Amino acid sequence: MLPFIDQVFSYPAQLTGASVDELKLIGSFLFSYPLAALLKRIPDAQPWKKNAFIIGVSLFYIVGLFDLWDGLRTILYSAAGTYAIAYYVDGSLMPWIGFIFLMGHMSINHIYRQIADDAQVVDITGAQMVMVMKLSSFCWNIHDGRLPQEGLSDAQKYSAITQFPSIADYLGYVLFFPSLFAGPSFEYVDYRRWLDTTLFDIPPDTDPSKVPPTRKKRKIPRSGTPAVKKLVVGLVWIFVFLQLGGRFTTEFVLSDKFLEFGFLRRVFTVYMLGFATRFKYYGVWSLTEGACILSGMGYNGFDNKTGKVFWNRLENVDPWGLETAQNSHAYLGSWNKNTNHWLRNYIYLRVTPKGKKPGFRASMATFATSALWHGFYPGYYLTFVLGSFIQTVAKNFRRYVRPFFLTPDGAHPMPYKRYYDIASWLVTQLTLGFAVLPFIILSFNDSIAVWSRVYFYGIINVVVSLVVFASPAKAYLLGRLKRRNRPHATRTVSQETVRPPTLGLPNDPERDFDEAVQEVMAEIESRRRRGSTVNMPSGEELKIAVEQKIGRKFN
Repeated sequence: MLPFIDQVFSYPAQLTGASVDELKLIGSFLFSYPLAALLKRIPDAQPWKKNAFIIGVSLFYIVGLFDLWDGLRTILYSAAGTYAIAYYVDGSLMPWIGFIFLMGHMSINHIYRQIADDAQVVDITGAQMVMVMKLSSFCWNIHDGRLPQEGLSDAQKYSAITQFPSIADYLGYVLFFPSLFAGPSFEYVDYRRWLDTTLFDIPPDTDPSKVPPTRKKRKIPRSGTPAVKKLVVGLVWIFVFLQLGGRFTTEFVLSDKFLEFGFLRRVFTVYMLGFATRFKYYGVWSLTEGACILSGMGYNGFDNKTGKVFWNRLENVDPWGLETAQNSHAYLGSWNKNTNHWLRNYIYLRVTPKGKKPGFRASMATFATSALWHGFYPGYYLTFVLGSFIQTVAKNFRRYVRPFFLTPDGAHPMPYKRYYDIASWLVTQLTLGFAVLPFIILSFNDSIAVWSRVYFYGIINVVVSLVVFASPAKAYLLGRLKRRNRPHATRTVSQETVRPPTLGLPNDPERDFDEAVQEVMAEIESRRRRGSTVNMPSGEELKIAVEQKIGRKFN
């Protein structure tokens, strides 16, 4: 670590109440802006200089700013191990070997961090979580590059790596400094195209007046203005977090003073705790995205008609979409988008055998991966389990209640739809605000304690809703819908689009359970046809078999 570097941040830490490491982390995000501007000015014809610059800056951050020599070794071990696996191992198991290696290595560091239990100290696990996404996708992209192109989807064709990268290019990708500590994650093919500037190629027959402006002989369009906008917005988010974060804390909701509040004020306070915490992430992700934009990495093409340039390639969060979400799918889909992309494309779809639709196996594998990727704090698992039930409730309301507020053909809202939307927004925000509390608090006992102080309102809402939709009320609503919407047919569950899990949470656990039952029954029937002596199971035996299939117990 550079001498006296901590002293530079000590006084601001005293003023803001943040730790020295937290301010150094914010400082690294801010340093990345002028450094990204320099990176963009390295001649396009000399990509090796770009790689060297990126690697040098990241080494400065890791050991010069944070003194994370162990962290540097961790990154190099994971990077070298993945590179060797992808290079030497061939066949369909290669990506899974790389995935297990990366997840196992990260899990060790998650355990060490949990033992240390100091949230104010920056360690390497954040960077390692980003690296797991990048390097596990790298293994799949190498694997896809070795397969016949006709067997790949369009997304897989785009990301496939047909020429194994040099060590310099690979390390530049791994250590890309604008997104080193907090993301966003991206594909190697995007880095390679940024490096050789093919990312900025202009489609043929484009109107010259609509081509994005560049400076001098660079192909990277001017990105200063959108980058500065992200910088300003990120700093505003951080400022608001500093103002709210001191008022709404985990310590306060666990204190005796919190118990002096009435129920509604307690609910508001725990909601604001989650709200304030999100501002920190909004700020961090906005700052890192802005630095990526300034380097040119955020470029996502332009509109041929208007000439408007899009810089949202690496957008990781949609604050407006999340805070105004009227259902859990929109809420979760607006958060940590690049993790969603990774889970969908490299877990959910990869677990599914070719030619088959994703089912409960894919959903459960994605759920488990998302949970383990975050770490081993009990709070994560409380949130994930409750979140899966919230998804079920939200799906039921969308199927059996929302259509009453639409015209019979489902194409237009009825006059009272606005009130349904307001109620949906309020319930979604308060219920998920309750659900994410353990994700913030982390400890099992403290999470349960805070939940109890608001009388488990989120769990009660979910349980009551599940009971209602498991009762004759469900058939009653469905009958009313059929009569109301005639002659327009009401879509059945099997006709609905199967959505991938959002952040690992199954979008329809009820469907997954039904598919598990069907698979168990099909397997039993198949054995019977082959002359097996297997008998039809009892209800309890079937329940146990299904639990084993999906890896989860039912009460």
